[in-house]
Amino acid sequence: MQHTPVDLGSKRAAYIQGAKDALAIPALILGSTYMGFGALVSETGLEVWHALISTAVNWAIPGQIATMELYAINASLFAIAAAVALINCRLMPMTIVLMPFIRNKTTPKIVYYFMSNFIAVTGWAAAMKLCPKLPEEQRLPYFTGFVIPLWSICMLATFAGYHLPGVLPAEVTMGLVFLNPVYFMLVFLADFTQPGRPTALILGAILGPLTFLVSPNWSLLITGLFAGTVAFLISEHRLKKAQSQ
Repeated sequence: MQHTPVDLGSKRAAYIQGAKDALAIPALILGSTYMGFGALVSETGLEVWHALISTAVNWAIPGQIATMELYAINASLFAIAAAVALINCRLMPMTIVLMPFIRNKTTPKIVYYFMSNFIAVTGWAAAMKLCPKLPEEQRLPYFTGFVIPLWSICMLATFAGYHLPGVLPAEVTMGLVFLNPVYFMLVFLADFTQPGRPTALILGAILGPLTFLVSPNWSLLITGLFAGTVAFLISEHRLKKAQSQ
């Protein structure tokens, strides 16, 4: 796929642009979501530092919610760790896809190992949209400028949200958590020209409810695997066809 080159001028300018992009709608949505998460932790009876550590080292709301829900039903530590690992394994292919776009020859590898911990859907989507268009030396600064301020906002929001119960109705605080999936959908819809993306979303929307009727526990995995595979194959076919012309 061809990308129209974009030059932000310098590494510093790329970092600042990343921060500007993050501290807008993404910060508003994720901040609201993490306020809801902080409220959820408060209602489970855990301390605020539990919530902050969870956000600091996990920073992926599905896995964090699973942790709290399993803790609330007195699940074993092994069960919680296994569930979070399974949920967050979705981040591995995202990391594999993104790293070649932000890697350069002059940056030590340890930096990439550290920054890979900040790869989540929001930062990944923003980086995949712009980084391939940037000069190689500006890609990592842009990604860093995007995710570090956003992560910091989520930490502050988690702390604030922990103290929300009793201030806002429980329905409101819990509803904040579900802003994130809606935002992700809008992000992908805004860039619907990407090959395979419309196919994956449409197939997922159709198959999701159907597979849930057959197997509620495995419906999400089955739907994602099937819709993603079909979208990938269609995208590869179109790419090969375009290259042969």
